[in-house]
Amino acid sequence: METREQVRQFIISNFYVSDPAALADHASLLDAGVVDSTGVLEIITFIESTFSVSVEDQEMLPENLDAVSNIVKFVHKKTGK
Repeated sequence: METREQVRQFIISNFYVSDPAALADHASLLDAGVVDSTGVLEIITFIESTFSVSVEDQEMLPENLDAVSNIVKFVHKKTGK
């Protein structure tokens, strides 16, 4: 399964998304109310366990974690894909 699908599936399975098909990859998960600060920590745990990377404190930024597309880009940067 490609990274984008893994990330989308995790978000849809673990957070309330009223219409998964309407969740745009670039949409802010925080602004849409899909995740809160605790949810961001769950996303970080998912990234670390699924992709075998470490998310450093200074990397816990919206530009890395606030949208499906941002998460995918961040994972690819960390894994070298």
